[in-house]
Amino acid sequence: MLLRKEIKMTLKIIGTSHIAQQSVDEIKKAVKEEQPEIIALELDLQRASALMSEQKNKVKFSDIMRIGIKGYLFVKVGQYVQQKLGKMVGVAPGSEMKTALELARREKLQIALIDQPIQITLKRFSKSLTWREKFHFISDFFKGIFFRKKQMKELGLENFDLTKVPAEKMIEKMMLQTKQRYPSIYKTLVTDRNQYMVRKLVKLLRAHPDKKILAIVGAGHKKGMEKLLLKVDVVR
Repeated sequence: MLLRKEIKMTLKIIGTSHIAQQSVDEIKKAVKEEQPEIIALELDLQRASALMSEQKNKVKFSDIMRIGIKGYLFVKVGQYVQQKLGKMVGVAPGSEMKTALELARREKLQIALIDQPIQITLKRFSKSLTWREKFHFISDFFKGIFFRKKQMKELGLENFDLTKVPAEKMIEKMMLQTKQRYPSIYKTLVTDRNQYMVRKLVKLLRAHPDKKILAIVGAGHKKGMEKLLLKVDVVR
């Protein structure tokens, strides 16, 4: 998708997979070829700090209460799945974001953390999750364990390559299925965050009209963010 002319000149968005070596390579190539002055990342301060820290922070009971038990469990399940998949392909989850942070520091580029604070996202997730979506989640979880091959075939993912970023059509299909099966989750994790990140990018574009920005976000966010940017009057 092409961005509006005034945005396209100063902003490039890369959609990544958090466990794909291809994403790490694409980021290195983009920084070298595009020579951005600002790197904007789908991270907040808490996640960026955790990503760059070697120590694991202990979760307190008060933290769980703050974000909600459902939000906490969602994070733990997500971390478990990503770590398992990451071990399969030999790439640690979040390697592409860590690479971008390290490159920005080495090249002395400005870093912009554009994602919504994780605690806000998880708190909203806990509040918005419906009973229907809970049953769907449990059902899909057990299908993934006991009928993984059949489920992958139904989703058209039997030849899915974890080392690469999915093709745009495949991303659209997966996002549509998520939106239909988990509408509340989709709104909280995708729609709301797309809007938040676009607002952050617009502020950057207005504050630094002559600087080139490289935005790095999950592949599932890229198209939605580009659509929102088409509606924005950046130059005003």
